[in-house]
Amino acid sequence: MRSFRNVLLIAASASALAAGHAQAQAGRSDAPAAVADDGQEEIVVTGTRSEGRSRLDTASPVDVLSNQTLTRQGTTELGAALAAVAPSIDFPRPSATDGTDAIRPATLRGLSPDQVLVLVNGGRVNSSALLNINGSVGRGSAAVDLNTIPTAALERIEVLRDGASAQYGSDAIAGVINLRLREARSGGAASATYGIYRTDIDTARGSRSTTGEPVFTASAWQGFGFGSDGFVTITGEYVNRKPTNRADFDPRVTPSRVTGRFGDPQVEQYTGTINAGASIADGWKLYGWASYQDRDTRSAAFPRLASQIPAAVQSVYPNGFLPIINTKSTNAVGTVGIKGDVGAWGIDLHVGYGRNKIAYRTQNSANYAYGAATQKNFYDGALIFDQWVANLDVRRTFDLFQSLNLAFGAEGRREGYKITAGEPASYDAPEPRNGLAAGAQGFGGFAPVNAIERSRRSVSGYLDLEAQVTQALLIDVAVRGEHYSDFGDTANGKVSARYDVAPWFALRGTVSTGFRAPSLQQQYFTSVAQVIQNGTPILTGTFPSTAPVAAALGGKPLQPEKSTNLSIGTVLRAGGFDLSVDAYEIRLRDQLALSENIQSTFSPQVAAILAPFNVPSARFFINGLRSRTRGIDAVLHYRLGTPSDAAGAFDFTLAGNVNDIVVTRVPTNTATVNPAPVLFARSRVLTIEQGTPGEKVTGTIDWSKGPIGVTVRGTYYGDVNQPGTSAAADIHTGQHLISDLELGYQPRKGAQIAIGASNLFDIYPDRTIPANNSTGVVGFPFYSPFGFNGRYLYARLGVNW
Repeated sequence: MRSFRNVLLIAASASALAAGHAQAQAGRSDAPAAVADDGQEEIVVTGTRSEGRSRLDTASPVDVLSNQTLTRQGTTELGAALAAVAPSIDFPRPSATDGTDAIRPATLRGLSPDQVLVLVNGGRVNSSALLNINGSVGRGSAAVDLNTIPTAALERIEVLRDGASAQYGSDAIAGVINLRLREARSGGAASATYGIYRTDIDTARGSRSTTGEPVFTASAWQGFGFGSDGFVTITGEYVNRKPTNRADFDPRVTPSRVTGRFGDPQVEQYTGTINAGASIADGWKLYGWASYQDRDTRSAAFPRLASQIPAAVQSVYPNGFLPIINTKSTNAVGTVGIKGDVGAWGIDLHVGYGRNKIAYRTQNSANYAYGAATQKNFYDGALIFDQWVANLDVRRTFDLFQSLNLAFGAEGRREGYKITAGEPASYDAPEPRNGLAAGAQGFGGFAPVNAIERSRRSVSGYLDLEAQVTQALLIDVAVRGEHYSDFGDTANGKVSARYDVAPWFALRGTVSTGFRAPSLQQQYFTSVAQVIQNGTPILTGTFPSTAPVAAALGGKPLQPEKSTNLSIGTVLRAGGFDLSVDAYEIRLRDQLALSENIQSTFSPQVAAILAPFNVPSARFFINGLRSRTRGIDAVLHYRLGTPSDAAGAFDFTLAGNVNDIVVTRVPTNTATVNPAPVLFARSRVLTIEQGTPGEKVTGTIDWSKGPIGVTVRGTYYGDVNQPGTSAAADIHTGQHLISDLELGYQPRKGAQIAIGASNLFDIYPDRTIPANNSTGVVGFPFYSPFGFNGRYLYARLGVNW
């Protein structure tokens, strides 16, 4: 169980030692332990509907990550910055996985990326239109793209590490990430970050070094005030990232050389965000926010060597070619609302809309069926997802017990999903084809038969009672019912309790049920495309589970995933010290997954089923997986001194996560094919169980004296398995410690400068052995939780006013 029992003993010992430390300090200071970088209490709004509760006073574990914590590191990507400081979050950097290269999913507690709910200012935001269908972590998911919100626009992030479907609805099985935007009436800042990789690349077949592959980010924000409390905060960001390449040498060419491009894609990105609010009448406030992003990403498919190109196309690419997958994603999202008081009742009504469009182009490619007349660049079509959300929340506090907070409300949601076809040459070819493959090499376009437009609606209502029964005992009970137009009804509940044994020591725990509705992307995505399976391109069809071909193979309408969550934890605090330790168990049933390619070569029966649909293989989503996740989160924080002290101020954080996932049931029969083909190969099961770190520990020391500051961070990652068809084909990342360092001069106002290094000691995951890399492309496992780019050096210049 990945040393799970040992870590339990370590955590228990740490709690006992910390309890002694906290008890010894309890009489020395009454200062709140839960403080932000500016010394203020970290009041949270996620996981509780009571006002004024700090992160250490909640019944469920909540992390609060300030803007300074997110920006004092080399990356300017929100997803990567969050994963660097939150040990239960994983943000790998997939490559050669089509659209997933451009829109990378994050996981919480090792669960699927779409099993964590993402909010902005407390409101649900739209997911990406992308369905991850290739062999990445999060295969089969359609998740929210965290990188659509610039870090500069954020005041803080709250991460609720607990099931919360009864409070927030679908997707919150693993927890909730709530992005809180700046609310500034004045002031502003601008910064520019420039970095390069300075790294030695030691792949299995050779070594080389690189200095370059630059990343440039410029951002600025400005606050404006009006009236008595009105504010408008505007943020803009520009990113230009050159591609990285960590491919191995290709043994198929002589002399051996790097023919592939394996690493981060090329990105050019523009983002603008606005957040505003103002009182409009006595006790009433109008508020709203909006964000728009345009991201142009260019990643590489597998190389096509000259020896692999049909003779009819040799004159176009005499030396072979490397197809480029151009993904252009535009994301627009916003919310407008009004809140105020009617007597003793607090009312909050808001409406939000979000839309993501992903347009695909394949460049530097060919449609073999056209021979020498082939074009090189193709428009492949687009995916579109949009969402309307309307929320009404009502709250009142009663003088019962110590206090009783009653909250109830309703939500209505409309979701839409659309696939539009590409140009004919991207997916088809004229007759006769002469046995040559049709469609753009690397990424074939969507055909008119794939085009689809579907929508659904849901309505829900919730009731939440949070009672401070005594000064020591807090109880929170929440229930929620939802109705979906496509699959029916679901109901969920949650009970949380907290008991403060002493001012410095508390116990807490929760029991809840959760669910995740199957996304429209999972229900309706359809494509006949070339995918990479075990390093070999094959033609396959991905179909809705109710499509004729899928139904013939045993597909059924998709049902929601369901979960049961249990957690128990402790909180210790005194003065500048605090420690929280939370153990959890999450049981998932009716879990969704994308099946293997069911190929015509499996049996004459399968061949007969597939023949009328003109595809050699088909796959679709199936309910029925079951899994159990157990783990421990621990966060220790200690603040010593102030920046004005002779020795300066020290801020120590040690945070760790141990996570163990076991798949307990795997569907094996489609009910219509006998004998049944393999629906879920060992690689799919092991990706769920071992595709994210079983252990991750992050230690950070922040020191500051006046405007001068130093941040030192070390992160230990346990082994991750990128599984193949057998144990011999598995690619392991190994266990590694990644070190980061930043030195800065950062006064509250005026010019600022910082220099630093991410991955200071140039650590890579274990390299891919030659036996598992016949093309030389996959030099390192892209499941790696810390990437595979090596040392990154950067400088940041800025000014605050």
